[in-house]
Parts: sequence; structure tokens; C-alpha cells
Amino acid sequence: MKTKKNSLLGMLIFTFLLSMGIRAQEDPKPVFITITTMYRNLDADRTDWRKTEQEYFDKVVSKNDLIIGSEILTHYYTANSSEILMVSVYKTWEDIEKSNDVSDELIKKAWPDEKARKAFFDKERSYYITKHSDEIYTSVPSVGEKQLKTDSKEPMIVYIRRSQLSMNGQGKGMKEFNEKVTLKNPYIKAYYPYRHSWGSDSRDFMEAFLFDSFSDIEKSSEKDDELIKAAWPKEAERKAFFDEMNKAFTGLHGDYIYHNEPTMSK
Repeated sequence: MKTKKNSLLGMLIFTFLLSMGIRAQEDPKPVFITITTMYRNLDADRTDWRKTEQEYFDKVVSKNDLIIGSEILTHYYTANSSEILMVSVYKTWEDIEKSNDVSDELIKKAWPDEKARKAFFDKERSYYITKHSDEIYTSVPSVGEKQLKTDSKEPMIVYIRRSQLSMNGQGKGMKEFNEKVTLKNPYIKAYYPYRHSWGSDSRDFMEAFLFDSFSDIEKSSEKDDELIKAAWPKEAERKAFFDEMNKAFTGLHGDYIYHNEPTMSK
């Protein structure tokens, strides 16, 4: 039986995100990130929801080797408190669809009795309303990444910045900025840039920043200012650098803050 996840045929499961669990490589290659944005049934019990999704993760997602990264992100500061992001990461586009077949086999193995299987997925579906959206992104390791290194099982703060690319071929310096600032900022525990591959807006450029706490976001901003002044001490040079880098973007962006579910992280 296909669930909401494995019936999306590979093109329907992004983000984040982000491969939160990909190991660092000497020469990292782009990966594909699928994000399905689900919306919680507010009448459903949150504890039961977590227990059910944990069971699915343990029996299916964690055992599917084609899913190389996975996160569930829940609302913290976003426009919709019912929002839940299902994030999966794959090495190739082909693996997105192939992983569905693997998940189907794992599902049949985990719930061999058809009635029990149907009951489980009926229950799982009951935690969500029918509305959802799907996006696929490609990671952009060429501008710099910081892989997450932690053994903590406490939820982390995931801040996602959605910017619009100008698409005019102008603007440079993002890699230099990340090398001199983002990757040196101790409050930023991980950083994953990714951009549109399939979805509603080809201009989307996303950046996922992971923090230990909400207060670290403000501390990170202050540290950024310090690192920027150290990297470009002369005001005129600093202004020239950012004027050039910002040509790559329209100037519009949105901010979204989530919690992750660390026991359902891969």
C-alpha cells in the first residue's frame, strides 16, 4: 500500500533541507532534496502523531539506503502553525523514484498483514489535512557548506532563508562571503545552500542554517558583523563587495524558522 510519501513517485517528497545528515566529502557533489509541505490536522493528538511517524521512520525511512538524508521540520516561526516539512535527500534524480520501490518493499515487510498495514496508514493520514505541496531542489556545495556535527538528541533550530535570484547573470562573491563569514561563525552549526530544480518558482535560492537555540540566531548575526568587518576592514571595499554580490538577487527574501525532530533525522 502506498502512503502519502511513497505515492508521490519521486518528484513529490524537498528541502533543508537539506541534507542534514550527509557526511562531508573532499569534493562534494550536488544532491537532490525533496520537500513535501504537509499541514497538521489540528484535532489530532500531537503525541500520537510523533509516535506514528517515528514508527514509519524506524521501519522504512531509516532502512532505505537510497534516502541519504531525512528530516521532519515543524513550525516554530512561520506563517502557518500547522505546517510540517518532510525532507528527503538523494544522490541522483533517478534515486528519487527508485526509493519508492524500496520503501514499498520495506512497508510490506514491516506490516505483512494487509489489514494491519491499511490501519496503520489510515491512522497516519488522519494526522494531516489533504492539502500539501511539493518541491525539488539541488544543493549548491560550490558556494560552501558546513556539515552538521553533533551527537545531541535535542531539537535544533532550523532557519531557512528563501531569496530570489535575479537570473541576470550578474553578481559574484557568495563563495568568498561564506568562506570568510558563514563557515567561520561558531553559532552556525550547519549551513546548506540549495536552489530550485522542480517546483513553483525557478528563482528560489534557499539557505538552511542550524542553531542550538533561538537566541543563537541573534548572536550569530552579531558575529557575522564582526567577521565581515575583519574580512573587509575598509568601508569602501566592504560596500563594493556587497554591492557586487547582491546583484545576484532581487533583494526580496522570506524567513522561516522550524524545529527538527532529532529522533527522525537521518
